[in-house]
Amino acid sequence: MTRARFETPQEAQAAFYEALELADVEAMMEVWSPDEEIVCVHPGGSRLVGRIEVREAWRQIFVTGTRLKFRIDGVEQLRAATVSIHNVIERIAVEGDPRAIDPVLATNVYVLSDNGWHLWLHHAGTLPSIAETDALDTRTPTLH
Repeated sequence: MTRARFETPQEAQAAFYEALELADVEAMMEVWSPDEEIVCVHPGGSRLVGRIEVREAWRQIFVTGTRLKFRIDGVEQLRAATVSIHNVIERIAVEGDPRAIDPVLATNVYVLSDNGWHLWLHHAGTLPSIAETDALDTRTPTLH
């Protein structure tokens, strides 16, 4: 089986969110690095390590049949030769449900190997409210 090859971290990120919207576990796992050290943290969830745990978590999410749509805002990127870190605000809508969902703050780390860019870490957590998230987009960054 030939793995998907993503020429840029942006291609890998687009494939990640497309797999999420399609609820396609095979496409989702093609985005992830083939390494066993991959890590995924879903909002409110525990840390999942390794391809088996990560795959099973996505399978459980997708089997519900809920279709999600994503709009990605507030993208901050830091890129080195073989690592690209993307911090994003995920604005999520449930297909057929007009209610707003609080946005999610996610950090996606992509690594470059001989087979292109792939996701190594996805860490997502809910933000307090949509209004507070909108304010994040206008604040001056600070360190803590």
